[in-house]
Amino acid sequence: MNTVRTAEAAAQPGHDHATHGYITAKDDYLKRLRRIEGQARGLQRMVEEEKYCIDILTQVSAMTKALQAVAMGLLEDHISHCVVDAAVQGGPEADAKIKEATDAIARLVRS
Repeated sequence: MNTVRTAEAAAQPGHDHATHGYITAKDDYLKRLRRIEGQARGLQRMVEEEKYCIDILTQVSAMTKALQAVAMGLLEDHISHCVVDAAVQGGPEADAKIKEATDAIARLVRS
């Protein structure tokens, strides 16, 4: 969610953080991540207070679903913006963006 460019992203032609697809929903993503951060602190507190295991697991599940929702939203934004733009341009950049999206989907499926 931040605009720090990774070395991999910086090396890709046409990669400009100002054109990320999620920019229009940035505030929504930040709100969701702050909520997730609060859930993580709540989980720590539950463990410190030695709460019932099932109650902790229920909260872990809720936090996991929230993170998955953020990931899916980012993936949708990436495909509808970055991948589509690259596909319109064609050539090696399109192939690279499609591979990048495919790899991201594979990572999400495995997680």
